[in-house]
Amino acid sequence: MAAQPAGGQKPQKPFHIVTPVLESLSLSKAAGTKVFMKMENVQPSGSFKIRGIGHLCQDAARKGCRHFVCSSGGNAGLAAAFAARELTLPITVVVPSSSGPTPVRKLQELGATVEVYGKVWDDANSRAQELAKTEGWVIIPPFDHPLVWEGHASLVRELKDSLEDKPEAIVVAVGGGGLLAGVVAGLQQVGWQDVPIIAAETLGAHSFHEALKAGRLVTLPDITSVATCLGAKTVAARALECARECQVISQVVQDEEAVRAVQQFLDDERALVEPACGAPLAVLYSGRLQRLQSEGRLPSPLRSVLLVVCGGSSIHTAQLRALQSQLGLQ
Repeated sequence: MAAQPAGGQKPQKPFHIVTPVLESLSLSKAAGTKVFMKMENVQPSGSFKIRGIGHLCQDAARKGCRHFVCSSGGNAGLAAAFAARELTLPITVVVPSSSGPTPVRKLQELGATVEVYGKVWDDANSRAQELAKTEGWVIIPPFDHPLVWEGHASLVRELKDSLEDKPEAIVVAVGGGGLLAGVVAGLQQVGWQDVPIIAAETLGAHSFHEALKAGRLVTLPDITSVATCLGAKTVAARALECARECQVISQVVQDEEAVRAVQQFLDDERALVEPACGAPLAVLYSGRLQRLQSEGRLPSPLRSVLLVVCGGSSIHTAQLRALQSQLGLQ
């Protein structure tokens, strides 16, 4: 949904592109059913985040924003910086020290002012909230905003146009819950709300899983997973509401499984994604889908499954090798 300017001007074109939907023979073989991939890793900013964050930035600019501020461990900041550049507005992105040098360099290349603050995303977010008190500055939340979810919903509308039949399950990564909220909004818009969602996290960043188990929001004491882009100690309240409106099946994978899945996906599909995206990949590579079927939590047989390949901006080959070494996978 494009931002609608006032005064009868032409609606502003969204910053995201319509991404391809591809069948994966290797994932289909591993999962025992046809697997389609929504290739969000080819978005201009490198991830699905440009859908919702671009939409929110366009809305804020239309309302008179003079300076954006965003807290991000990577992909959200890159999306906000890309949108700010397109809108010719300045942006300050606050990142935690756990983000590493790659996203900082990419943010600076996009023209963002980068401030490193705190150890995890929650620390950086507190600092961003302080900066946003400056007059004319507007905070761009990485995941917890209705316009972000509204922008992400475009992904499902594209699926409705691309696929002959609706998938019988959608597999997504969950960090703060913005993608989950957007997918649920999209499913409701196209009449697919009966499609189950498999929400994948890594152990050590599994705040959504803990919230589902407790029936309320839970704050993790720390983020210990290498999947730093899933690193919100507390998910958005909307993510928990989504689990009450649709069938959401939580799956938690080990860091080792996620990183192995990243390497396997690179070999199979010639695309390098980050460990956050490795979590849903691990669900498909590891036989978890078949286990959910045997437990009666998913239909058997399944006609098809849709995987959201959420992105890979914060990864490079040297970093993948370092993670493999750190986790004893070499």
